[in-house]
Amino acid sequence: MTRVLPLYRNAHGFTLIELMVTVAIIGILVSIAVPFAELAVKRAKEQELRSALRQIRTALDEYKKAADEGRIQKKADESGYPPSLNVLVEGVKDARSAQEDRKIYFLRRIPRDPFNDDFDLPAEETWGKRSYKSPPDQPEEGEDVYDVYSLSDGVGINGIPYRQW
Repeated sequence: MTRVLPLYRNAHGFTLIELMVTVAIIGILVSIAVPFAELAVKRAKEQELRSALRQIRTALDEYKKAADEGRIQKKADESGYPPSLNVLVEGVKDARSAQEDRKIYFLRRIPRDPFNDDFDLPAEETWGKRSYKSPPDQPEEGEDVYDVYSLSDGVGINGIPYRQW
């Protein structure tokens, strides 16, 4: 007489309960990891925003300094700030140089606002611009560019709106 073993003793694999427990554990781990990943992406964008603002503002200050030193020609009634952000990249004629075609450049390129998702816009148009005559609490564009700010309605991790950075 031969003995017949049930098939389930020789079967290899997972039971339905084991699979459900595994899927539940993976689901819990993903639900914990996703907010951290989103926070990391937001931090990276905020760091990029800080860097871009610093680059543009430093270039604006260097332009003003060059204008005050007489290296850039300006009229008596002008503030000494550039008329547009593109001037920082295109360069301006060095008034003190003996060479006619010598220019002063302040930026290699205008950085984009990392919170502006419209990639059809040129980099200059992703920023809000404040003229020298404009009040700080209600910035408006004008004849020159005194400062830039983000046009994003978002709020930073620190609780300060990006427009106020």
